[in-house]
Amino acid sequence: MFSQRGFVDAQGVFYTQEAQNDPVRAVGDLLAREEIFLKPSDWAQFAAGLEARANSHDQVEDDWRLDYSDRGVLRPRLSVRRASATLSHAGFTLDIGKQFIRWGKTDIVTPTDRFAARDFLNVFDAQFLAVSGVRAQLAVGHETFDAVWMPRFTPSRVPLLDQRWAVVPPGATGIPLVDTTSSLPVGAGGGLRWSHVGDGFECALSFFDGLNSFPSVESRLGPGQVDISRLYPSIRTYGADVAVPSRWFTIKGEAAYFTTTSPFADEYVLYVVQLERQQGEWMFIGGYSGQVVTASSGVPSFDPDRGLTKSIVGRAAYTVDVNRSVAFEAAVQQSGHGGYGKVEYSQAYGQHWRATAAAVLLTGDQTDFYGQYSHNSNAKVSLRYSF
Repeated sequence: MFSQRGFVDAQGVFYTQEAQNDPVRAVGDLLAREEIFLKPSDWAQFAAGLEARANSHDQVEDDWRLDYSDRGVLRPRLSVRRASATLSHAGFTLDIGKQFIRWGKTDIVTPTDRFAARDFLNVFDAQFLAVSGVRAQLAVGHETFDAVWMPRFTPSRVPLLDQRWAVVPPGATGIPLVDTTSSLPVGAGGGLRWSHVGDGFECALSFFDGLNSFPSVESRLGPGQVDISRLYPSIRTYGADVAVPSRWFTIKGEAAYFTTTSPFADEYVLYVVQLERQQGEWMFIGGYSGQVVTASSGVPSFDPDRGLTKSIVGRAAYTVDVNRSVAFEAAVQQSGHGGYGKVEYSQAYGQHWRATAAAVLLTGDQTDFYGQYSHNSNAKVSLRYSF
């Protein structure tokens, strides 16, 4: 059996003010994606996807090469989004190739999601990146055992240093920032996860050993510039998650302890507690994310997951009808010094067209995670044709 899906999406983002290192206030982006699926038998399926991109603000490579690894600072012009084979038999599933691997239960921050690299060229509109590896799952009764091996490291894509989503170090305003990272690490990574579906609850334990996709950042003052280096420390994480449905809410919790032998990385615990409720056409999610630092290296890092901690976060989505929907998001630091808000409206026209409009507000002091991006409040419009 053969199937396909794809779309062409044109998007414009309009910022309310200039940034100190980037005067551009309007950015256009074009994305075309095609995915195919082939299922020759009950036990085998193959999936492949390609993407083509264009951008008005130098966020896409100029070369027309076909990229597979997704390890570049810029987004590739042409890339293999996914390419995998799935073999399954009697509760055993084997996925081989470039694929999306997600662990964990929560939505605000997912501490156990260590194989999910992301593209953060726009920090508050991150996209997941597929990773190359082998994943084996075995389901036995109420138990599921999951093992992942990733032979090549895929880093998360960080903001470009000459654009508005890069945070300029104190005292470096007006001085060019230069990425001096010489090479990316090539080490393998792996992990194990056990999950259990019980009577009225689900729970899981997980372990990861590999490299952190979020870099530690070293900055040095050079001649007429600031040199920035990205360092990807080795980490081990020990995680757990649980979901308990109740009459009023589904209660979810997730936590992971991050430990390292690297001198330029912290050791810490990330945790999330959230509530979910479906009420008619409404979906509500609310919760709290926090962290406890057990050992500090003193080296700064780019880690949006940690930036979102010590925050109360809420989401609500309403399905107006089969063609229209509206969604709201908000996050406020427990100190009240910073926050984030987003409203989005989406409407379909016929079977192929969908228009979406959204507005994002960021506020706070320059010393907190939200406030350092306060000059990036924006409005976004997009038009998608699906086929």
